[in-house]
Amino acid sequence: MDLQKPKIPKKYQPPGFEILHEDVDLIIGHKAADILTVAALWEKTNTVNESLNTYVRKGNPHSKKCVYVVHRLDQATSGVLIFAKTEKVQNYLKDNWSSTTKIYYAIVHGKLDKKNGLIESYLTEDEDYVMHSTTDPEKGKLAKTEYDVVFETSYFSVLKINLLTGKKNQIRVHLADLGHPIVGDQKYGKDKTSKHKNLLLHAFSISFTHPFKQQIMRVQADVPDYFNKVVEYKY
Repeated sequence: MDLQKPKIPKKYQPPGFEILHEDVDLIIGHKAADILTVAALWEKTNTVNESLNTYVRKGNPHSKKCVYVVHRLDQATSGVLIFAKTEKVQNYLKDNWSSTTKIYYAIVHGKLDKKNGLIESYLTEDEDYVMHSTTDPEKGKLAKTEYDVVFETSYFSVLKINLLTGKKNQIRVHLADLGHPIVGDQKYGKDKTSKHKNLLLHAFSISFTHPFKQQIMRVQADVPDYFNKVVEYKY
């Protein structure tokens, strides 16, 4: 299904979210790094969800229009994000999420011995909201991450990732488990005091079946320029 980027004046673009496609059922856009998808304990209003609610209400404070969350990206992760305009569309997309193709790019520390593979573990969250891998299926939820090394330098590798499941912090945990954490990952990686301030993880594209048109849609968000400050690669 061919997509045409809507012509939205810059002043109406929601902060931190560039709208790439909009129709009567969906809003799909490019989330910037460092903005939340939805509210958290430390931030209730500066989120993509809240900005899109304002956007669809078109300045009418009494409007009951809102968007519905389909999936989330970590605050530090940039890339493609989908919102539904009705609960029916939200339920359809969630029910069919396993058939959705989600491609990410990441730059990690070091060179991987195995240039492609499937990482599997059960993920569990501790009391500090940090995710950990376990082999015990009774203690966590199954997570699967497929990766290919597409480019490497002496110090870094560029990975193309097919996210087969969508658990919290999944890619970050799995790559850290391999001993190759994502550059800029201050939570799971080596970069708590390094010069790399951006998490180099980007949700590059999503392909899915439109809930009513029943056509395959593919939406892509360009990789941010700051990736090329670490490794120059044509994504």
